[in-house]
Amino acid sequence: MRLRLIRNATMLWDYGGRHILTDPLFAERFALPSYGGRSRNPIAELPLPVDDILAGVELVLLSHRHGDHFDATARERLPKTLPIYCQPTDAEALQSSGFEHVTPLESSLIWPAGTLTRILGHHGVGPVEAEMGVSSGYVLQAPGEPTIYWAGDSVLCDETRETIERYHPDVIVTHSGGALWPVGPDGSGGWALIIMDAAQTIAASRLASWAQVVAIHLDSVDHATVSRADLRQEVGAAGLEGRILIPEDGEELTFAAYRREYR
Repeated sequence: MRLRLIRNATMLWDYGGRHILTDPLFAERFALPSYGGRSRNPIAELPLPVDDILAGVELVLLSHRHGDHFDATARERLPKTLPIYCQPTDAEALQSSGFEHVTPLESSLIWPAGTLTRILGHHGVGPVEAEMGVSSGYVLQAPGEPTIYWAGDSVLCDETRETIERYHPDVIVTHSGGALWPVGPDGSGGWALIIMDAAQTIAASRLASWAQVVAIHLDSVDHATVSRADLRQEVGAAGLEGRILIPEDGEELTFAAYRREYR
């Protein structure tokens, strides 16, 4: 299995014999509004042209449709015939945008790359979660491949712990930028965590001592509070350098199926 981080949560996976694109954010740098009041978004350039990203893509997997995960440029550039797998709440909007092969995933199904299981995420807690709406993660399983758990836009939650316990994933992909969102319409309630931060990423790794964690959603949006440099420092202090990988935009990682004796 190969994973190439593009930017934010946009990844290319070669898995189960298929070339898969996740959460396409194709906007140019600073083309989108600010989320945290510090800068327009995204704050990083794409590491390669959109045509190169799309070359050979056979399937698209969406965690949710927030603007930093599926933007207008991606909506325009994705071929309308590409199969898209998504959470049920996003299916109608995708179909209305002209996509011809949209599969909403309630729980688990067989797809061209093996078995795909949707895991509910918690995009914050309390009132902020209600404002953020539904967000999903996924477990991917295929013969001869490592089991992957992509947690998506979620804080560390009961579903995360239960998924690690149940599926024993070999690779866990976390959104680790510690993004914050204002509580209340004027932000008078402060700011709430809406994805994992460094401490939660480290906690997730410790829940799965056999697994490698790939930390993404870093250095790409202005409401994040954790950078790659911050996370590397925390991971080093925790002694987890070999278990938590922090790829740069454009970097490719390769994983083999783990052998049972290592679990």
